[in-house]
Amino acid sequence: MTAAETLRPDLGRELIARAAQSAARRAKRVRNQLDAVQLGQDRHADHADTKVLRRVLAEHDWPGHRLVGPDAARAAWSLALHADGDADFQRAATTLLERAVQNGDAPVQHWAHLYDRTLVNSGRPQEFGTQQLLTPTGVELCPVRAPDSLDQRRGSVGLSPLAGALETVRRRLAQDHQAGDPSTIVLAEVA
Repeated sequence: MTAAETLRPDLGRELIARAAQSAARRAKRVRNQLDAVQLGQDRHADHADTKVLRRVLAEHDWPGHRLVGPDAARAAWSLALHADGDADFQRAATTLLERAVQNGDAPVQHWAHLYDRTLVNSGRPQEFGTQQLLTPTGVELCPVRAPDSLDQRRGSVGLSPLAGALETVRRRLAQDHQAGDPSTIVLAEVA
């Protein structure tokens, strides 16, 4: 499906632009490349992104593939995933995304990541093992409910077994360090 075939390509372009800007800001933030003023501006921009996505959800429900196309739907998911400053909004977005998944308008993997993020942000164990802490000593998985059946739950939503997903993250981190990127990410996603 192309942007021209979606119902709201204009909305799709806005979501993609906001998600790209958000990712660029996040990259600078985790590399400690922002001074105090820029950090405040960054937080304000995150709040503005959440406000825009809140309006989109109120007007259109979840902006799925049919409304904005797959790339913009992924952008909306990224904005919701990183709306950590508004737990109520993030939970509401998870509910709307779940409904979109049930209607075949969004990937279940997006829902699993967002659902895990809301659990971790509320201090509860995650369900699918998609959230991890990256520390100076390596990758640390955030607490998981019933770890013995984790790979079964991951498989039920189309995610690969955890060991392989963590190895991919470790390889990516090793490449970043070899390239001279000393960043430490506080909370990240495991595919």
